[in-house]
Amino acid sequence: MIESQVENRSPLKRLIISLLSLLIATILLLGMNIVSPGGMTMFAGKRPTNLGVNDGKLAACPSSPNCVSSQSTDTLHKIEPLTYNTSAAEAMADLKKVIESQERTKIISQSPNYIYAEFKTKLMGFVDDVEFYLDEAVKVIHVRSASRLGESDLGVNRNRIETIRAAFDTLKG
Repeated sequence: MIESQVENRSPLKRLIISLLSLLIATILLLGMNIVSPGGMTMFAGKRPTNLGVNDGKLAACPSSPNCVSSQSTDTLHKIEPLTYNTSAAEAMADLKKVIESQERTKIISQSPNYIYAEFKTKLMGFVDDVEFYLDEAVKVIHVRSASRLGESDLGVNRNRIETIRAAFDTLKG
């Protein structure tokens, strides 16, 4: 039945339908993490250059709603930091265990009071940059989780941090 409907269309309409079908198939194949020779997906984006701790602060969130930070002052981006009651070294070791237990995650850099990790989404391979900064003076670990691409993340960054918080709290007793 569909074939007969396509045959009844003009050659231009058939060409457009064929091209759209090819485009959709290509997008679906790329979205299933078909990777480039460099190992990155089409939706990975480029690693930001503004990450890290500067004067005790993680980078501010952009105006888009796809970022959360415990150092943000606005309600759209604000999330609570992680808290700990062990030594700083134990807290960071526990946090590292939690991060490494998450799927599609790679720790890019770390120091005694900082961890930067990349989290990749399963379906499309979008990469989110997630940072943790331990402030020993107040016994908190500040967090920042931001999508590299797009406008909305449908709450993924906030949910990620809450999932990490729950696992971290379980480890700390």
